Amino acid sequence: MTSLKLLAGLLAATTLAGPAFALATPAQKTAAATGVDARAKLAADMVDQVFSFAEPGFQEVKTSEYLTAILEKNGFKVERGSAGIPTAFTATWSNGPGPKIALGSDIDGLLGLSQYPGVVDMKPMVEGAPGHGEGHNSGLPMMIVAALAAKDVMEKNGITGTLMLWPGVAEELLATKAYYVRAGMFKDVDASIFAHVGRDLGTGWGPAGNNGMVSVEYTFKGKTAHAAGQPWDGRSALDAVEIMNVAWNYRREHLPVTQRSHYVVTEGGGQPNIVPEKASVWYYFRENSFKRIRELYETGNRIAAAAAMATDTTVTQRTLGYAAPNYGNKPLAEAMYTNIKAVGLPTWSAADQGFAKAMQRANGVKEEPLTTRIAPLSTPDLRGVSMGGGSDDIGDIMWTVPTITIRYPSNIPNAIGHNRQSAIAMATPIAHKGVMVGAKVVAMTVLDLLTTPKIIADAKQWQKDVQFASDKYDPLLTPSDKPAIHLNTDIMGKMRPQLEKFYYDSSKYKSYLDQLGINYEDFAKVK
Repeated sequence: MTSLKLLAGLLAATTLAGPAFALATPAQKTAAATGVDARAKLAADMVDQVFSFAEPGFQEVKTSEYLTAILEKNGFKVERGSAGIPTAFTATWSNGPGPKIALGSDIDGLLGLSQYPGVVDMKPMVEGAPGHGEGHNSGLPMMIVAALAAKDVMEKNGITGTLMLWPGVAEELLATKAYYVRAGMFKDVDASIFAHVGRDLGTGWGPAGNNGMVSVEYTFKGKTAHAAGQPWDGRSALDAVEIMNVAWNYRREHLPVTQRSHYVVTEGGGQPNIVPEKASVWYYFRENSFKRIRELYETGNRIAAAAAMATDTTVTQRTLGYAAPNYGNKPLAEAMYTNIKAVGLPTWSAADQGFAKAMQRANGVKEEPLTTRIAPLSTPDLRGVSMGGGSDDIGDIMWTVPTITIRYPSNIPNAIGHNRQSAIAMATPIAHKGVMVGAKVVAMTVLDLLTTPKIIADAKQWQKDVQFASDKYDPLLTPSDKPAIHLNTDIMGKMRPQLEKFYYDSSKYKSYLDQLGINYEDFAKVK
């Protein structure tokens, strides 16, 4: 969108807002959008660089180092190791007393989803390595660009307030944000904006319809014996794991249809002729309210205890993560949606649309063009009744301070989530363009929050009167629970040396596709 079209849209939005709702001026918002445009190369470089690091949960070492260095260079004060998590941080910049706005997004990749960007077929860069099959390489770069653009306008116009950027570490493990809240990271935050990659540009309010979750590992202890010579002297921990899993699967029929539960056996013994002394199973229990999450968790605990009794073993458990159900703030969402309509969607090129079509054809998913229509403001009425589903631990922050999530169009319609398909576009012009429009919306919304106290006051009141009246924050964390920072250590010890060969070098190449020798413009020929 050109500056003139954007200014016209902003003038119209300001007129509709009315005198009682004095938003940031159109000139200030246009300046923020111009500041985002001026950082197009920085945005693309950050998106591509983080993609190339391909670091899974708790191992986002290079990602964290790289992004914090950019923030420090731009005047932000960085505090590392937030909530006892080595790759977590907060980065703050203040222009004097005023509202404190938190901007965050996730940074972790997924195990086993290594994939060449810009290649429409399944082609891992490193076989078996992690990759960004959820697009988490794009969100925090988007937020950084938005914050820098807003910071420029704040300094020039004397707008006071504080910006705080933070990363979602190990979101795919749903393992950190409840610890952030417990550590008080958001105790003095007035409003929070979170970003998640999508196929459209939008936001919403109210219960999101997804499930909250508790992540629990059960470890059974028994006694070894010769599995053939004297098995009667052994007590198999693996038998206990298997009995628990069978019992849980029988129980599913008698659980609410909104629940989702799944498990993996993380330890099952050493070799077949030794009765396993130790075995572990890791469960995700998901439900749509705090009460039901707790009930599901307690059911799992009882089944684990019964399996231990049945096998004459013992069982211990540890919580590896927790995620509250998501609940977006209505006043914040409505303020942001005004800016979404003003900014609009990217202008997609023939290569962008051809690439999306080629990816969909190659992977047997429904062909659908990159979106050219703004999504409606998502409300409970539009979403309808939820039957449960996935989780996102931004919910814990949503139950702490007024929070909304912006979806930005950096991926291809109908690509399967948590799959290599969702990595294919994430270091291409599609990802870069989606990040740019998202950054403009966020920068403008930040300015609205800083210049219009009524929005934040309304957001806090709505959270108290509506959200908190619907449920009560009840995380299943005990004082002794600690972040599971050991996870993924071994696999990255093996994979990092191979991944290093593919790190993006922005000093030599104009883009990651350029470094990989991929001619993206050839996709303009796809019909």
